[in-house]
Amino acid sequence: MGCAERAGAVGGLAPALFVSHAGSRALQSHSRRWHSCRGRSHRQHSTIDPPRSIPRVLGMHNHVSLLTDYGLGDEFVGVVKSVIVDLAPHVRITDITHGIAAFDVRAGSLALARAIQYVPAGIVIAVVDPGVGSERRAIAVEVAGGRGILLGPDNGLLAPATAMAGGAERAFVLSNTDLHLEAPGATFAGRDVFAPVAAHLCNGGVLDDVGEEIDTALVMPGIVPVASRETHPRHGEGLRCEVTWVDTFGNCQLNAGSEDIESFGSQLRLVIPGGTEEAVRSARIATHFAAIGDGAVGLVIDSYGMLAVAVDRGSAAAQLSLGAGDAVLLFAGEDRGPDAPVTLRTTR
Repeated sequence: MGCAERAGAVGGLAPALFVSHAGSRALQSHSRRWHSCRGRSHRQHSTIDPPRSIPRVLGMHNHVSLLTDYGLGDEFVGVVKSVIVDLAPHVRITDITHGIAAFDVRAGSLALARAIQYVPAGIVIAVVDPGVGSERRAIAVEVAGGRGILLGPDNGLLAPATAMAGGAERAFVLSNTDLHLEAPGATFAGRDVFAPVAAHLCNGGVLDDVGEEIDTALVMPGIVPVASRETHPRHGEGLRCEVTWVDTFGNCQLNAGSEDIESFGSQLRLVIPGGTEEAVRSARIATHFAAIGDGAVGLVIDSYGMLAVAVDRGSAAAQLSLGAGDAVLLFAGEDRGPDAPVTLRTTR
């Protein structure tokens, strides 16, 4: 059973049409731009009462999932949750993560895309919003036949998750200020816009209430790196990848799946460019971390179906000085063994 099929079994927003290794194929998509689709005509919003007069009845949605770059050191997360629960007491709330690096829209978009297969049907609030308070739009995107609504800034944050959930069916600008909280400033949209709108939708409000409908093609796409074939003067033909995510354990997820290196064999050369020098490491392909060998470097298929550079009981990021956005080149390698040391070579 593939990851998206498992998601469907637990009520996630990923449609059942995804198959095994959907994470790899959908996250990669062999495209640099993730687009929403199926635009519709514009429609004026209806005027409704302010949020505190909304009757507290069980609506279509009863679950809100949160992903932000707020961190947990301040009160921001607790305040957003408090607004939702105050306006819609029946709602359950799940924290996907609040540990996205500040202002890192791409990291937030990829984290949301990884998670969207597993979040319960309902409302998703995603906030990584460097442009908060500016002219950037706050939007709602309907997915999965209305089973899910994504709320967030229109800065590409929602695009990969929207694609993973089967594409946008409708999109709205959150322009109906009757639904928003009055606030002394414009820099906390999570509290003042997204939270009360989410509560309204959970209280039985319809998406048409939130503001003006827009063509889904006008929603800002996300930019996702794509692995590409490359011929290296020393190593021959290989695959240029990028680290898209470093997890807590130091595993470095790449923007490639196992199908991209099927012709390389079970032993690879892993080349990390770095200015005038490059690090070269022998790495075996393993099905799980323990199979790599204690302290050795390997490539595993991670829990999302993507290739990840990993070290058994260690941090690949620390050992190889890798971070999100760094390039990693993969080539078919000789059987030098998993413990072959890092070799530094001067590039010309």
